[in-house]
Amino acid sequence: MSDRSAIEWTEATWNPTTGCDRVSRGCDNCYALTLAKRLKAMGSPKYQADGDPRTSGPGFGLTLHPDALRVPYGWKSPRTVFVNSMSDLFHAQVPLDYVRRVFEVIADTPQHTYQVLTKRARRLRQVADRLEWPTNLWMGVSVESAKELPRVDDLRQVPAAVKFLSCEPLLGPLDALELTGIDWVIAGGESGPGHRPLDARWVMQIRDICQESQVAFFFKQWGGRTPKAGGRELDGRTWDDLPDHPLLPAG
Repeated sequence: MSDRSAIEWTEATWNPTTGCDRVSRGCDNCYALTLAKRLKAMGSPKYQADGDPRTSGPGFGLTLHPDALRVPYGWKSPRTVFVNSMSDLFHAQVPLDYVRRVFEVIADTPQHTYQVLTKRARRLRQVADRLEWPTNLWMGVSVESAKELPRVDDLRQVPAAVKFLSCEPLLGPLDALELTGIDWVIAGGESGPGHRPLDARWVMQIRDICQESQVAFFFKQWGGRTPKAGGRELDGRTWDDLPDHPLLPAG
């Protein structure tokens, strides 16, 4: 599988683990769970372990892939890399020593910028002081509804060089969103056959909070039957801001 990604806010993906379990409403229509089932049926060796049917599914059992740890060393050109598009590095079944190994690879390849996104913000906070944080690692949490806003407070306590939020799939307004200590916010709607609708007022509220707080804002998509069905324009333009970081041009 190619490492290049169609995700608008990154350039490549790298999966040192695969598999996960649903933990909140944002997981209800998980694209990775559906893709894992398909990859298992195709015989892909990384997707043969089944997860708990109550929270996971065929081919989506949490699996470590130590052989994948060598992959970034072979990339010739610098790139922005989404870590674990098919998993969650801070899943309870990922040993802390393995997380350290992933971080070591990141530190060893400073020409690349790595984006790690988790819904396990509590575990992230609890183990953060036992990890060495490379300056080329961006750490994010998913905040799909107001119920998940406490994840932002957990993220604030993490010593990552860049901290970001993924408000996707956005399922409701984030009236109490407060961005102190946050560098970047991504927002977007859900896609796929069972996609839930996105209210433009929710997106504009987040955009306005970002502007008031001088935080970079990236609008990924409106969503729909396919990721690109609704387009990406908000108020007549696209929003592709990136956080200020020495490895990237200013957002």
